[in-house]
Amino acid sequence: MYSTIITGGLHGLDCYLARVEVDCSRGLPGFEMVGLLGSEVKEARERIRVALRNADIELPPMRITVNISPASLHKEGTFYDLPVAAGILAAQGLILPEDVERVMIAGELGLNGAVRPVRGILPMVLEARRQGLERCIIPEENLEEAGLVKGIRLQGIRGLGELTDAVRERKGKAKEALHGNTRFFTPTAQGPDFGEIRGQEGAKRAAAAAAAGFHHMLMIGPPGAGKTMIARCLPSILPPMSEEERLETASIYSVAGLPAGSFLSGGGRPFVAPHHTVTGHALTGGGQVPRPGAISLAHRGVLFLDELAEFKRATLDLLRQPLEEKQVRILRSGGTYCYPADFMLVAAMNPCPCGYYPDRNRCRCSPGQVARYLSGISGPILDRMDLCAEVERVEFPALMKREGGTEMDSGRLRAAVMDARERQERRFRQDPLLKGSIRYNSQMGQRELNRFCVLGAAEQAFLELMFEKLELTARSCHRLLRVARTLADLDGEDRIGKAHLSEAACLRLTAGKYSGAL
Repeated sequence: MYSTIITGGLHGLDCYLARVEVDCSRGLPGFEMVGLLGSEVKEARERIRVALRNADIELPPMRITVNISPASLHKEGTFYDLPVAAGILAAQGLILPEDVERVMIAGELGLNGAVRPVRGILPMVLEARRQGLERCIIPEENLEEAGLVKGIRLQGIRGLGELTDAVRERKGKAKEALHGNTRFFTPTAQGPDFGEIRGQEGAKRAAAAAAAGFHHMLMIGPPGAGKTMIARCLPSILPPMSEEERLETASIYSVAGLPAGSFLSGGGRPFVAPHHTVTGHALTGGGQVPRPGAISLAHRGVLFLDELAEFKRATLDLLRQPLEEKQVRILRSGGTYCYPADFMLVAAMNPCPCGYYPDRNRCRCSPGQVARYLSGISGPILDRMDLCAEVERVEFPALMKREGGTEMDSGRLRAAVMDARERQERRFRQDPLLKGSIRYNSQMGQRELNRFCVLGAAEQAFLELMFEKLELTARSCHRLLRVARTLADLDGEDRIGKAHLSEAACLRLTAGKYSGAL
């Protein structure tokens, strides 16, 4: 007696449809599973055997052979439990073959027969819809996450005893969720508000430029000046994600085993802030079975590195390639895993160990101590920072100013950012060759810079003077142009002026004031 069940499999962030083939035959009783299986999948034999018994499903003594194909791909995870159990029931004639055609089944089993949630359910359901399947039978606790996918029917079950009713589409026990069950919310302002920050108008302007063009930003200043507060206010002015971006980001969280809807229901873009003791694997991803790291969890959002100089230099240098390629590639003997990593890097640091350089009235650090402190950040990392804002100590009158003054709050900044984003998207839509591949100024390549950052004669001469005097690299010059384009968009200008070039250059030179690296 033979049966086959469709289920999902994960290879990094990519999902594929796997087939669970079950053969039940006479012979010496046994339970064998093959198909290049990991330890979690091999252990499923005992879970399934006990779960079936506790669900009052008795199996006659026979030889059970299970093959999970394609056999060329390594199988990991616990979501094969339920499809293997369904395959055994189908081979016994308790489930009809036509009931499981064009149906994907996934879920973990407990020893008592309970169906438990699994990670990666969202990309599995997306792949099932892409392959033209009609239904998915999944754990009930995964329904909310899977409900983000439209165009496919979902059925959630709580126990193995509900499986036969679910495949026969009996509404009595199986709980059903129609596609589109979970709404997409338009993100509202979240976290602290820029209006709570007194002073720091220059840093707020830099934060608005970073949010408008999705630029990387570094903030330097003494302790307590408001660097961390500014970074945590950024999500309140970032534009909402598109539906495609939401599903892409939610898939990463689903594969990582994290709540995929935590930032999608009324929230904003991801904001990830790892501690400076983070390891390289935790930052970029890895492990025996690679999982997404912090930079992939920050995809389409903000990766905030507080106390940047305290991070290990080798750990920071791991960011160099992802910052350029917008993805992370992890090579293992089992294959190559690719995770997206298109994030906005925001970092904050003190200018010296005590934090008060160059104020010699308070700073007692020697030049050698300052140099050693800043040497932990390599020049290539600083060169990839589009904006470097100086966050100075706030004076007492500005600190005690009451609310309702002239300070820029998140509402005003968000409106300016949204206007600038609209100008960018309208500009890029007019280019038929782009086909929607570029949405932000930071994504512009050489061709787009030549087309959308055209300078007048005076501006061209001014940029050439800055290039020679400041000894800019080709990369830093292009980044300066991208920032100038964003500043012009914030001001509602169609052309880049000398004031925008000068402001962009000042925002790049702040780090050089302390380290001489730029």
